[in-house]
Amino acid sequence: MKKTITFLLAAIIFLSSLMINSPIKANAATFDIDFDTHCKSLYLENLDTGITVYEKEAETRRYPASTTKIMTYIITVEHVKDLKNTFVKVKGNILHMLDGTGSSMAGLKENEKVSIYQLLCCLMIHSGNDAALVLADYIGKGDISKFVGMMNAKAKELGCENTHFVNPHGLNDPNHYTTAKDMATMAKYALTLPEFSDITNTVISYCLGEDRYLLTTNYMIDSSRGGEYYYPYARGIKTGSTGNDSGYCLVSTAVRNGYTYLCVAFGAPYEDKNGEPYDNGAMIDSKNLYEWAFNNLEIKTVMDKNDLVKEIKLNYAWNKDSIQLTPVTSYSTILPDDVDIASIDKTYNIPDSIDAPVKEGDKVGSVTLSYANQKLVTIDLLASETVERSELLTAIDGLNTIITSKWFIITVIAIVVLFIAYIIVATVYNRRKRNQRPVKKYRKF
Repeated sequence: MKKTITFLLAAIIFLSSLMINSPIKANAATFDIDFDTHCKSLYLENLDTGITVYEKEAETRRYPASTTKIMTYIITVEHVKDLKNTFVKVKGNILHMLDGTGSSMAGLKENEKVSIYQLLCCLMIHSGNDAALVLADYIGKGDISKFVGMMNAKAKELGCENTHFVNPHGLNDPNHYTTAKDMATMAKYALTLPEFSDITNTVISYCLGEDRYLLTTNYMIDSSRGGEYYYPYARGIKTGSTGNDSGYCLVSTAVRNGYTYLCVAFGAPYEDKNGEPYDNGAMIDSKNLYEWAFNNLEIKTVMDKNDLVKEIKLNYAWNKDSIQLTPVTSYSTILPDDVDIASIDKTYNIPDSIDAPVKEGDKVGSVTLSYANQKLVTIDLLASETVERSELLTAIDGLNTIITSKWFIITVIAIVVLFIAYIIVATVYNRRKRNQRPVKKYRKF
């Protein structure tokens, strides 16, 4: 079952990336939610379409806390081919780097040998900072700063422009930050990597032994301990908190009725002035956003590539004076389930007419789709068929163009005027000539 979920999520992310990289530039309508939120930053994306359906300060820099470990996972998996058969000896000096930090620890022991897979479970299930440092030291060949450099390089490669890491675990630092939107990009990429979905969706793991089990920190996927936070449709991914500095953070996905969403929640309040902890607002917001999306939004096909969406005038074609246009591709988007697609506004950017010859698939113009005064997408429109040019009609039109041209008319008028002038001059000349003839005198006999 886990393998099936992994495959489905990876397929969804792959298809989403295809859509994102397609020639069509799609936007999302901003939808209003009907509840209050706790987090400073929120980002909700439908992974089936790659469309953002809700965001709140999603591009504001925040402390990511242990959600940082998503990037730690990415770098590790990209540098180790065999996760389960590559072993690492835990160094005592690496573990002591966390002394006095109050860090979340997976309980790794000095000098024990553990596989990369076991370390990844410690990292993502129990949020072990010790596992993060052991992995960074191993991959960086004894240089943790080198590993962090790889993290930043990968973030840049993925297009995360507002992200900078200074450690592999997420403990606070003024120069350690990301955004909800950037973290969503990293999470989507991580979902395509081996074992990621399985590990991050594991509630309890005995990979270190029966007496050293790892428990998830994500109550949204834990039915026995989750309480009000438990959400049966949630899948992973990573929690995070460094107290009041970062607040509660969570990256997760949820799958229901064939729809998959990814949610990033940053900066929910951690504790009040008296030191009393707040409820985990990151989990509450994520759960509420998922329910809102599942209950109110659906994917609707707004335009099908086989639709004949517009007809325009066609010139120089025998016995055919118009041609139909079709969209270059189908377009689906997320909309409120009570919205009729007929209410989607279409603004056409096409010429009044085109000239034959026309080949099927020739770009003729485009159409811009909008909903609630917000632009969704601009789609190219193509000729639906091939139509040859009529040379006879072309010649007739060319002659007509010449005849009706301004200079032709001026020339004709000039010729007529000159001809009339010639007639007048010739008439006057002839009259004068007749008047100037000598009169013959006759003799009388």
